[in-house]
Amino acid sequence: MHTKNIITAGRPLNQADKALILVHGRGGRAGDILFLADELNVEDYALLAPQATGNTWYPYSFLAPPVQNEPWLSSALDVLKQLVADIKAAGISSENIYFLGFSQGACLTLEFVTRNATRFGGVVAFTGGLIGDRIYPENYSGDFGSTPVFIGTSDPDPHVPVSRVYATTNILRDRNAVVTEEVYPLMGHTISQQEIDKANDLIFNKAIPQI
Repeated sequence: MHTKNIITAGRPLNQADKALILVHGRGGRAGDILFLADELNVEDYALLAPQATGNTWYPYSFLAPPVQNEPWLSSALDVLKQLVADIKAAGISSENIYFLGFSQGACLTLEFVTRNATRFGGVVAFTGGLIGDRIYPENYSGDFGSTPVFIGTSDPDPHVPVSRVYATTNILRDRNAVVTEEVYPLMGHTISQQEIDKANDLIFNKAIPQI
């Protein structure tokens, strides 16, 4: 099971107006994904990166039946829930909380925000989709209230089928997320400069419209 082990950077949480949660991929480390923030327009954000036990959020493919990835999956989702609660307790509202994940971390990020849909600041998923052997609509509730979401992926990708990315986009749009989906031919399982530029343009360093 995971523990709430959070690596931080950027502004202290109690001095920031915005917070970005960065979720590493399988085999990765929280400290590594924090380096990605150097490429993003998040100079004034509190940066928080949870560390998975054993560097893995759940043991099997995200396309496995969810029960096969338990109890790790529920534990990972609970870490994000606790982290969001901590950010709110510091005085930062949901519409100023941002999420970014890569690969397994992107899948976990998308799963969490869609199970807890509300008006977030923005969501970036570098190669990911909703978790499960199929989409389970009954797991998802809430309304994103026009939260901007960017999902980038390769076609093909060795771990994330483009069909799951498309299905994920549909679920998010059904819950009123404003999703930009970009599929890059033969990009490979990585994060490209094009994706970083797109995330900056669409998600970060923008004023939040009043709704």
